Amino acid sequence: MAKSQAEAIKRPKEKIDPTILKVALILVFGAIASQLDSTMVNVAINTLASDLHSTVSAIQWVITGYVLTMGLAVPVSGWAIQRFGGKNVYMFSLWVFLISSILCSLAWNTGSLIGFRLIQGIGAGLLIPTMQNVLIQSAGGRSLGRLIAIISIPALLGPILGPVIGGLIMDNMSWRWIFYVNIPIMLVALWLSWRHIPKEELSNNKQRLDVTGLLLLSPAFAVLIYGISKISSQGGLTSAGVFVPLAAGVVLLAAYIVYALRSSRTPLVDLHLFRSRHFLASNVTLFLSGMVMNGALLLLPLYYEQVRGESVLMTGLLLIPQGIGMLLTRSWIGGLADRVGSRNIVLVSLAVTLAASIPFAFAGTDMSHYLLGAAQLVRGAALNGILIPIMVSAYEGLQKEQIPHASISTRIFQTIGGAFGAAILATVISQQATNVTGSSLTSLAHAYQVAFWWSAGFAAVSFIPAMFMSNRKNK
Repeated sequence: MAKSQAEAIKRPKEKIDPTILKVALILVFGAIASQLDSTMVNVAINTLASDLHSTVSAIQWVITGYVLTMGLAVPVSGWAIQRFGGKNVYMFSLWVFLISSILCSLAWNTGSLIGFRLIQGIGAGLLIPTMQNVLIQSAGGRSLGRLIAIISIPALLGPILGPVIGGLIMDNMSWRWIFYVNIPIMLVALWLSWRHIPKEELSNNKQRLDVTGLLLLSPAFAVLIYGISKISSQGGLTSAGVFVPLAAGVVLLAAYIVYALRSSRTPLVDLHLFRSRHFLASNVTLFLSGMVMNGALLLLPLYYEQVRGESVLMTGLLLIPQGIGMLLTRSWIGGLADRVGSRNIVLVSLAVTLAASIPFAFAGTDMSHYLLGAAQLVRGAALNGILIPIMVSAYEGLQKEQIPHASISTRIFQTIGGAFGAAILATVISQQATNVTGSSLTSLAHAYQVAFWWSAGFAAVSFIPAMFMSNRKNK
């Protein structure tokens, strides 16, 4: 086994088709705006509340509404791609995001901004799964690791550049520039997509939209995200504001499962894919890794701002080492996943992520920024070894018509996992800060230490489903 993997590592890399590489880079360029937009809006909440003469709780719907409509749109993407073609759906999502960004920049009060953000969420919800689907289908199953490494670029750049750009805008310009910056990116992406993304041949068998499945799955995804987002503010799972939407989401999800398994026609998401142990294990690991990754995205900036007293801009700069770590290993991990399989890479990366999380579990009010930066660098380098091979394992061996279903499934599992992890850690911080006695700053530092231990625990639990992932080499 070890010998075969060593030989695989030494095997010459298969070159990515230049045409597919060009398509990949164009798709990634178009998706960058949605990732930057999310992180920039997060740092502008207080400014938006002040300038629009509103409250922070009302302005939070600028984020919550965006996430909800994004959740509603994700399940539609698979049908839309098969019905209208990936290029057309991708360009439509770019147009929606462009027009809604212009409208957001012109918002005159809280209600108008929330309404325009709802439209923007639809564009974002279609954008990412469509990008994945178009690229994976174009590749025909070849060089999946390196292509998924390219797909991951927007998700890497968002957390790195978003807080920095958002901080610069908040310090020097109007909040409207958060949406102005999307406009040139979308225009260039639309032109490049129109000129260079090939238009695939559509099937003569036009698949009808699974309306029943849509009415069950889209609301289930949306209300689950909404309920999860309320966990920290409502004080836990027992609150009616959390329990009711979560229960409704679970009931709708259960109803969809029963319906999809009994339906005589192709459902919105084909659940028969989960008969594969590897596909099931990949999605469960993706859910848990979403908790690991998004939990850190919540904890690190809050720790620097609340415990260390850093500004928004300085916090963005202090978060750069984790992004650098992810960028350094992105291409190498993608190629390695193609040559040696996924499972062992994920297991090693989880162990490194767990070890690199430990310094933060001991971080107080004065731990060296150099030590924390080094831990972030190592942690970021290891996170690529989790996400990229999981996605390779999830898509491995699928037929072309199954890829849209897999794109929706992986997006749902990753999004819900990320939201759940962030909500749990926010609740831990809130409860620990309330219960611990002593000076307020010391109590807050202790609360973050406990939360970082929880984050390390998420990584430890992820070992269980990762053991059942595929470890076959990409032929």
